[in-house]
Amino acid sequence: VLALSGFLRVATGFDIELSTKCVVIPKEMDMCHKIGYSEMRLPNLMGHTSMAEVILKSTTWQHLAHTDCHPHVRTFLCSLFAPICLDTFIHPCRSMCVAVRGSCAPVLACHGHPWPDSLDCDRFPADEDMCLASLTKEYKYLHKVPPKPACQACPAVEEFFTHKRVLEVFCDSNFAVKVKLSKKRTVFGDQEYNIECQVEFITQGSLLPYETQSMIQQWLLINEKCTQKMTPTHRPVVYLLVGNIEEGIILVNQVYRWQRRDSQLTLATQKWRYHKCL
Repeated sequence: VLALSGFLRVATGFDIELSTKCVVIPKEMDMCHKIGYSEMRLPNLMGHTSMAEVILKSTTWQHLAHTDCHPHVRTFLCSLFAPICLDTFIHPCRSMCVAVRGSCAPVLACHGHPWPDSLDCDRFPADEDMCLASLTKEYKYLHKVPPKPACQACPAVEEFFTHKRVLEVFCDSNFAVKVKLSKKRTVFGDQEYNIECQVEFITQGSLLPYETQSMIQQWLLINEKCTQKMTPTHRPVVYLLVGNIEEGIILVNQVYRWQRRDSQLTLATQKWRYHKCL
């Protein structure tokens, strides 16, 4: 997490009213944990006056934060829902809002929601004011930006196939990941997915072993409609996701249902070690 001071731009702040108070960020707001501070101002910058209201209204944004659709999505959302306890309210800069909106609005659209009026970027201060500024350019310069999953049409789940056909698909792909999915309901009545990833590389491509689990989790969160189709019941289901990296975007092209009685996928993964593509 980048230090908070790295975002600050010097200028006039917004005075905190005497009616505000510092409170511990509740455990229900896990998107705002491990971001560099543990206490928040109440009321917050969204006008929420009680902790119950903060928890309820922020719940809809937790899912977006977990997709990591932008490097600063958590900083942006938490600066509004759980602002840090300082002598002044520190708003996100307009540039940060624009950057986060550019990356995360397509994710909301994938779930059938527009970017909300309450987060209209014009309401936030310009970068010359005291605010949290976007460091996207510096981030890309200092860190290798890994490939990102995107919203896509759901690939059909294949249940009948031969190991020879699977090997042909492997030859045309960058990665294959074995995924175990299950789901449960949260206290708010929403679906929450437990995702276990067992990485089995076909060709490593741009995916590194330590990155793959989080990338596949992001794909499953962004493409929630696909995940829902893959988990019709609360029983765990195992799949093999096969795809490519195209222009920095992770695309899942094939989905295979991995059933206990089926040996074709196991046979294909075993033969792949010695297989030569045409």
